[in-house]
Amino acid sequence: QVQLVESGGGLVQAGESLSLSCVASGVTFSINNMGWYRQAPGKQRELVATITSGGSTGSTSYADSVKGRFTISRDNTKNAVYLQMASLKPEDTAVYYCNAKRYYTSTIFTNYWGQGTQVTVSS
Repeated sequence: QVQLVESGGGLVQAGESLSLSCVASGVTFSINNMGWYRQAPGKQRELVATITSGGSTGSTSYADSVKGRFTISRDNTKNAVYLQMASLKPEDTAVYYCNAKRYYTSTIFTNYWGQGTQVTVSS
C-alpha cells in the first residue's frame, strides 16, 4: 500500500502563487507516475499535471488550463511531488488531490490518492 499526504493549500488572491507538496510512504518503490488532480464544487475531478518516474526529472504533462502557470516536480529521494502554482485565478479554486500510480502492465495500474487540500483563490 501507498499513503499520500498533501500539504500547502490555503486562501490566496488572484494573481498570487501557492505551492503544494505531497509525500508518499509505504511501498513507495512501486510508484511509477505521480500527479495532481483537482475537483471543484459540482464538477468532476480533473487532471492538473503528471510526472513520470524516469530519470532525474521525469516527463511532465499539464492540463491546458494550467500550462505556463503551474509547474510539477518530483524528488524521488524524498518520495515527494510538488506543484508550484503561479498567476492563480478564481477558477483554480478546488480541492487538490495528490495521485500516485503503480503500473503492473502498460494498461493495468492501481491509483492511490491523498486526502486532498483546499485551494481557494479570491478575486
